[in-house]
Amino acid sequence: MDSTLVYTVLAGALLALAFVVILLAAKILFRGHWFLSWLKGMAGLCLVVVAVFLTLAALDFYSYKTALKEQPIATLSFSRLGTQLYKVSLVQADGIEQSYELKGDLWQLDARILKWNSMMNTLGVNTGYRLDRLSGRYYSLEEETNAERTVYELASTKNNLDIWQLINQAGNQLGFVDARYGSATYLPMHDGALFTVMLTHNGLLARPINDRAREVVQAWQ
Repeated sequence: MDSTLVYTVLAGALLALAFVVILLAAKILFRGHWFLSWLKGMAGLCLVVVAVFLTLAALDFYSYKTALKEQPIATLSFSRLGTQLYKVSLVQADGIEQSYELKGDLWQLDARILKWNSMMNTLGVNTGYRLDRLSGRYYSLEEETNAERTVYELASTKNNLDIWQLINQAGNQLGFVDARYGSATYLPMHDGALFTVMLTHNGLLARPINDRAREVVQAWQ
């Protein structure tokens, strides 16, 4: 199976399971006889709750993308609009492009990462990620404290159920999957600068990929 389809298949399997659970719930709820019917009704309602949970979990899993080893997950280009104000064009690995206006001197991209153990990897379930936030900050501590900051939420789903958060709260208890938060180091914004963000074994790594970006990073460091 194409590893890039793993999370889509996983979401589809959960939706199919949710449909089966709903059918079982309906079958139990529409049978008669008092106490037994009450017990069956409670069981049916529990199955409905399980079906809703599985559906929301499927939608949340669907928002993740597969990453194979070290690969670029986003490219960012910057255009200066004014003093400490930049237009950022963010192109994801699947070609989806979005534009944002960031205030400040520096930028950072964050992502949520699902890292599976070796057994799951052999089954074709590889590391998954979802871009989470794009933010700007200032060089000056005074401006960082008092000036207006810009932070954009990049998640494509707005479900109340957050699979990443549940896995993260479970810590090491699950064993087969780990929820991590990856952040690229803050780098300077500059007119015409072009950067790529890689997903590596240790998290996110931002790299300048044109002369303008390399020059401003070297001057900043």
